[in-house]
Amino acid sequence: MQASDLYRAAGSSYRQRQRRHGWLLLAGAALCLCLLVLDIATGPSAIGLAEVVHTLLQPEAGDSATRTIVMSMRLPVALMALAVGAALGLGGAEMQTLLNNPLASPYTLGLAAAAGFGAALTLYFDGFGLPVLIAVPLGGFLFCMLAASLLFALAFVPRAGAHVLVLAGISLLFLFQAMLSLLQFISSPELSQQITFWLFGSLLRSTWHSLACLAAVLLACGTLLLRDAWKLTALNLGEERAASLGVDVRRLRLKTLSLVSLLTATAIGFVGVIGFIGLVSPHIARMLVGADQRFFLPLSMLCGAALLSAASVLSKILLPGAIFPIGIVTALVGVPFFFALIINGVRRHA
Repeated sequence: MQASDLYRAAGSSYRQRQRRHGWLLLAGAALCLCLLVLDIATGPSAIGLAEVVHTLLQPEAGDSATRTIVMSMRLPVALMALAVGAALGLGGAEMQTLLNNPLASPYTLGLAAAAGFGAALTLYFDGFGLPVLIAVPLGGFLFCMLAASLLFALAFVPRAGAHVLVLAGISLLFLFQAMLSLLQFISSPELSQQITFWLFGSLLRSTWHSLACLAAVLLACGTLLLRDAWKLTALNLGEERAASLGVDVRRLRLKTLSLVSLLTATAIGFVGVIGFIGLVSPHIARMLVGADQRFFLPLSMLCGAALLSAASVLSKILLPGAIFPIGIVTALVGVPFFFALIINGVRRHA
């Protein structure tokens, strides 16, 4: 076979792979849309799927009660599930790429635990004089950025590779969990129960304002990260090889870590601590499209959004008349699912 034929065959294979990845992104978006409608239709008040779709498409045509339930009560919560899932999926994908570690995520690196402690500390001091709805997200945000700052400092230490950041993140996870346990131990029973419920994660306090804030942060951070898609793809080859290709690894690490911290702090500050989404969704995306960041990042966002939206639906149907904290649902679903991914990976490499 001549060289020109080989080039044409390679080009054809590349285009087919690009089209396949594009179709996977469309399928992920369609799945998220279906789960959004299902999430809105699920709840104590029985509303059919057809009625939900009709109300979403023509709000003025439905009766006032259905319109209030769908548009004012359930729609912002369902959209927040998609936005938080996308933020955690994107954060997990970047952490795993940045540190070249399949166990890296905002949760396992201590950022989520730091945000949880900050929110709990704010509750303990009764919001420091601010309204609780403002003080709790702000406290979570500040402590998440504090934990990220410690990781930033390590990123500038000479010869501090990815493994050092992973170990430091795990140390921060245990540190903030211990401080949180101490805070719960010295709190009153009522306050301890309130802290515990917030740490389970809940979408019920979502509003259009919190959704708009998270959507703006997600759009800005997602855009900036996608602009570095080539550099992040090169980083998968290893830090030394990426540096030989002209990538400033330290600067890229600092920028990515800053954006992931901002995403995590904003998401967790509004809905509480939610684990496993940022850990599992990048693995699903990587199995489907590989490590090409142009497709890996948006598909990780879609996988995270779909997983959290599905968890939101499950949280409302596990016990009729009650709503499970969504953080418990993601753990119950995420642990066996993650074990399945591990077993599948072992079989592939056997």
